[in-house]
Amino acid sequence: MQFRIEAIEVGNALQNYIWMLIDTHHHQAVAIDPTQADLVLDYCEKYNLELAQIWITHKHNDHIAGLPELKAKTNAIVYAPLAEKEAIEQADHWLEDDAVITFSDLKVDVFSSAGHTLGLITYFIDELDALFCSDTLFSLGCGRLFEGTYEQMYHSLNRLAALPPRTLVYCTHEYTESNGKFAITIEPENIALQQRYAEVKALRAEGKITLPSTIELELETNPFLRCQSVEEFKKIRQLKDQF
Repeated sequence: MQFRIEAIEVGNALQNYIWMLIDTHHHQAVAIDPTQADLVLDYCEKYNLELAQIWITHKHNDHIAGLPELKAKTNAIVYAPLAEKEAIEQADHWLEDDAVITFSDLKVDVFSSAGHTLGLITYFIDELDALFCSDTLFSLGCGRLFEGTYEQMYHSLNRLAALPPRTLVYCTHEYTESNGKFAITIEPENIALQQRYAEVKALRAEGKITLPSTIELELETNPFLRCQSVEEFKKIRQLKDQF
């Protein structure tokens, strides 16, 4: 298989993952939201990879802190959201909604996913069934609204939920267990959710990653994707904020 996707566990308080998209034929890699430069550099050295590209989803420090050093020490091309240009200095290409970029021979679709921040973008690769959704869609949850409106986040989530059910969901944080603890309070009778939460707790007890999820699984178990209106979404999001 030419392409694979691996997680670098940052081990910080926010439980970040840096996702690495690897072209095994050409020994090249993409780092998505590099929290720490040294982790990416060490990974590339260990597996004899050239860091070819860096994809930034939004401006928060846990997603861009490693960018200055990586830009200084590699020839990686950096893609970032145009709407957050003032906060991200090292980008080579600025992206807006419905932009298309390429890595190797892969076509990568870019979606505006406002809500968590106003300029957040997500990256979708149909050929790999892969969605890098940052802090918009989480496994069993969704991101907090720091800048956007409930309407924006609801729209963003629905757009991602409309992707093919087989799509793999690569979000940026290991929040699945805490999200599941909340989700059970919203849908206590959801059998699929009960099973999922039990599986997640078992994985975390062994220190294992719970990602990626899938769009199909999220539609069955994620209360934020099961809302029927902005009002319902707002109510649940506000409950989660206080949970």
